[in-house]
Amino acid sequence: MELFTHQYLGYLASALIVVSLTMRSLLKLRMLNLVGAGTMALYGLFISAYPVVILNGLIVCIDIFYLREMFVKHDYFRLLEVRQNSKYLDYFLRFYADEIQRFLPDFSFRQSDNVMVYFVLRNLVPAGLVIAHRNNDCLFVEMDFVIPGYRDFKVGKFVYAPDSTLLTNAGIKIVYSKPGTQKHRDYLEKMGFQPFKSDAGEKLYRLQVARTP
Repeated sequence: MELFTHQYLGYLASALIVVSLTMRSLLKLRMLNLVGAGTMALYGLFISAYPVVILNGLIVCIDIFYLREMFVKHDYFRLLEVRQNSKYLDYFLRFYADEIQRFLPDFSFRQSDNVMVYFVLRNLVPAGLVIAHRNNDCLFVEMDFVIPGYRDFKVGKFVYAPDSTLLTNAGIKIVYSKPGTQKHRDYLEKMGFQPFKSDAGEKLYRLQVARTP
């Protein structure tokens, strides 16, 4: 009976490690891999397979090291405004088209006079893209997209912080966004957005940056 229990623990550890490798977010990958490797090390200890214990113990140490780097390391963020006819913007949108559709299936980029396009640089890496248009002190976000591997909410917190360059420089008080898929709605709610219905009956999400007079 005890042998079967240990086998199930090994199966669980193997499943966790395999699932961790499917994670698009590096943070989720490291955290799940840490749990999987720790469970596998425990399994190896139970069956006296010490090479398994040593290998997975080292993996646990490596995961802890990189997780600490992620949480302790200071990231540098910057907004880089680009022209609507930028070749890099066009390439970025085509390259991540399928990923964008996973979160914003109704998004379609159209050039117009009042559209603002910003790449969000994280340590000089283009980690996200914001496309929006402004109407007085309101900002309507057409797309807020973060590339896989950077979806730990730091980019979003930078963009929608009360002192964000995107919001303060333009004097924005209210931000509106289309809900997109459930995953995108979950993201918006984590950023502080609340469900909102416009006068025309359109379902949106709204973030109150500052109280209107």
